[in-house]
This record gives sequence, structure tokens and C-alpha cells, in this order.
Amino acid sequence: MADALGWRKRIGFVVPSTNTIVQPEADAVRPRGVTFHIARVSIKERPLTSEQAFLEHVQAMRDGLAAAIDQVMTAAPDHLVMGVALEAFWGGVEASRKLEAELSQRAGVGVTMGSTAVAAALRAFGCTRIAVLTPHQPRGDDMVRAWFVESGFDVVRLKGLKCPSPREIAHVQPATIRDSLRELDGGDVEALVQVGTNLAGAAVAAEAERWLGKPVLAINPVLAWHAMRATGIEDRVTGQGRILEEH
Repeated sequence: MADALGWRKRIGFVVPSTNTIVQPEADAVRPRGVTFHIARVSIKERPLTSEQAFLEHVQAMRDGLAAAIDQVMTAAPDHLVMGVALEAFWGGVEASRKLEAELSQRAGVGVTMGSTAVAAALRAFGCTRIAVLTPHQPRGDDMVRAWFVESGFDVVRLKGLKCPSPREIAHVQPATIRDSLRELDGGDVEALVQVGTNLAGAAVAAEAERWLGKPVLAINPVLAWHAMRATGIEDRVTGQGRILEEH
């Protein structure tokens, strides 16, 4: 028999343990009959302002992915979302493809990652000249920029907010994101992208599309969009961004 609430599809999400934004932002775009289920990679809340601390943080997330996948797959989701955004960009396109294949093999279902999901959304709009907002330190920004460039996108501008710790990414207020998007925008930009799954950009992005007149893609709604489309859920969701309304 079908699941009583997730009778259409069940989708698993793997996120860092410090992340408080993926779950509410994803649930905001979830149609009836689809359920999202969260597993957490245990990481430390600590300063990430040194190169060593940042690299240890990235490694801790990678080390914890397998256990989190094994946990959420006991709920038998139909698809898996890798909600650790930076890991999806780390090492370039080939590394992200390899990681996606490894995660899919372990889970036994298809996998959505932030890098490829955002790229798919940009291609759906036909946009190649982009500006990017991240919560990351410079090393993380370098990885995000390099992945997009390797994938054929022109990163016109990129702004990293340099959030000092994993938990503090979620403390960034809408006004800061709004001001950053205005700073990044210009006539040379076709679309804006917000990455960092613990950065609460979904509502601001949907709002910004109205006053900027172009796609503004926040990573969490894009992850949900990509996972739902991958599993045959074609519902158009209004008020949560053009990608969910038009594609």
C-alpha cells in the first residue's frame, strides 16, 4: 500500500546537522501527496575562518554522508537530495559526477545535487551569464566559481558573505540577501544564483524576480524542483519562484 501522506512520492534529504533552513524552505514548495524526509550529517559548530578548519569541515561532511544516507533510506524514499551544497561543487564537474554516482549507488535511488540542479534550472531558462551569492569563505567561493565556469557558465560576479561558522549561515537576514542581490545584478547578468543550503534565500529570491525582472534561483527550492521533476511530479507551485511555476 502507498504511504498515507507520501502517497505520490517520498524524497529523502541529507543535510549537515547544523542546517536549519533546508527543511522549512523545501516544505514550503511541497505539493500534496509528496513528503520530504531529513537525515543529518553530524558536524561541529565551530569557526571556519582558517584554511585548516574549513578543510576539516568539508572532510567531516564527506565522512558523514554514508551514515546519513543509510539512515534516511530506511524510510524507503523514491529519490535522494544531497543537501550539502558546497560538497556538490567541490573539485569540479568530474568530481561532482563521481560523487553523485557514489551516492546513488549507496542509496539505490536517483540523487539530486545542488550543483547539477542549479545548472539544470539555468539551462531551463536559457541563461549562461550569471551572478552568484554564497555564504562561504574564499576557498569555497573558488570551488563554486570553478564548477560553474567548467559547466559553461560565465560567472560575471560572485559575492561570498564569509559566514564565520556553519550555524551562523542561518543567521543572515533577508535584508542582507536582498542588498547583496541588488549589488550583484546588472545589465550583463541574465540570472542570479544563491547557493549555500543554510542560507535563507528562498523568499527573497522569489521576491527579487519581480523587481529584477530575471530568474533568481535559490538553491533549496531548486533542489526540491529538480527532485520532484526527476520522480515525475510535475505540479506547478506558485509564489515560490519562477522555476517552480514555469518548468
